Amino acid sequence: MRKVLIALAATAALAGCTRTEQGAFIGGATGAAIGGAVSGDVGGALVGGAIGATAGALIGRANEPGRCYFRDHRGRRYVARCPRGYRW
Repeated sequence: MRKVLIALAATAALAGCTRTEQGAFIGGATGAAIGGAVSGDVGGALVGGAIGATAGALIGRANEPGRCYFRDHRGRRYVARCPRGYRW
């Protein structure tokens, strides 16, 4: 029962977050769990959590509404605000 309440509280807390914040939370939690399981100590969980939170935030930021992927004249990819009138 306690685990269900914790899961519901985490879901409610994420409901008001942006996609960047949601990605950071989910990535950090997943990275900490994997890092702790692989290394077997707290240091591995901290490193995994930091890496997961960073990756999750970057992925979440790229999925923000109103943001589009573009390529410049050299072929480099970047994310910027979508042109006016663009529909998802």
